[in-house]
Amino acid sequence: MIDEQFWKGKRVFVTGHTGFKGSWLSVWLNMLGADVTGYSIGLPTRPSLFEISGIGPSLNDRRGDVRNKNDLEKALIETQPDVVFHLAAQPLVRESYLSPVDTYETNVMGTVYLLDILQRVQSVRSCVIITSDKCYENREWHWGYRENEAMGGYDPYSSSKGCCELAVSSFRRSFYNHDIESKAPFISIATARAGNVIGGGDFAADRLIPDIVKSFMKKEIPVLRSPHSIRPWQHVLEPLSGYLVLAKFLYSETGYRYAEGWNFGPEDKDAKEVEWIAEKIAQLWGNGSNYTIDKGKQPHEAHYLKLDISKARALLKWKPKLTLDKALEFTVDWYKAYEQNNAADYCQKQIRMYMDV
Repeated sequence: MIDEQFWKGKRVFVTGHTGFKGSWLSVWLNMLGADVTGYSIGLPTRPSLFEISGIGPSLNDRRGDVRNKNDLEKALIETQPDVVFHLAAQPLVRESYLSPVDTYETNVMGTVYLLDILQRVQSVRSCVIITSDKCYENREWHWGYRENEAMGGYDPYSSSKGCCELAVSSFRRSFYNHDIESKAPFISIATARAGNVIGGGDFAADRLIPDIVKSFMKKEIPVLRSPHSIRPWQHVLEPLSGYLVLAKFLYSETGYRYAEGWNFGPEDKDAKEVEWIAEKIAQLWGNGSNYTIDKGKQPHEAHYLKLDISKARALLKWKPKLTLDKALEFTVDWYKAYEQNNAADYCQKQIRMYMDV
């Protein structure tokens, strides 16, 4: 599924490379032989997967804010990438209630700045902008959302991702339209929407699995906020593999045919309740681990959300490889390796295991 030869020697620019997904992607690209430049405001958590993985010395590690258009443009022009992955974002629903303006500035205007700058970076052929499954107007349907469903979002985070999608669509049609006679840059730009991503190295606050694991490490009992909410859980390597496959399709001479929105989610059977996940993690962790449920009032979050991945399966020949049970096993194994100071090796080991599936 991943064309290793394609990535060898490619100049790749990753915004948000110090984040959870960005760090995994940077490690993977480095293993594939790509020349990676990362652009990020800093470390989002302490501890951080970026430091734990040891990827820093193997890439061009640049620090900057995507809201600073001049710095971002300077970094892109100096590095002249072939491919861009845009992951920089304020990624948390609950944080978006506390800092809605910062959420919109980072998630929407950061993306708009990038879209504008790319018109002046002639080396770029392929750009994947990562949004979220929460970009859809959630009607609590019991079937998966398709890529042509309406954008929306109740909370500021979800709304900001819907706004991103609309901005990308507008820029693509206005400035990157390959179907009209114009001097539009030959850049194919797509958006990628993934479900609830899990995996080792996520230390963010207010996320289910990091909260559970951090509690278990401290011999404490984690508290579940929304035990009956259903999410499309998937290991972090699943959507990342989709981004890599999509970027290659976009890079081709007919890449404009793939310049649209794409869902990368798990199989339908892997959409499970929060409490089901907590029970499985407790079993895998062992040592009598358990959890409790918070009975208090919580900020609004979607109760039911699932993605339809038929399009990626049919047109990109992409499909998820790991069952949810295996994804949880991968995740718990990584955190146990972290407790034993062996997590850096586990990043590369799990990527190789995934590619061999």
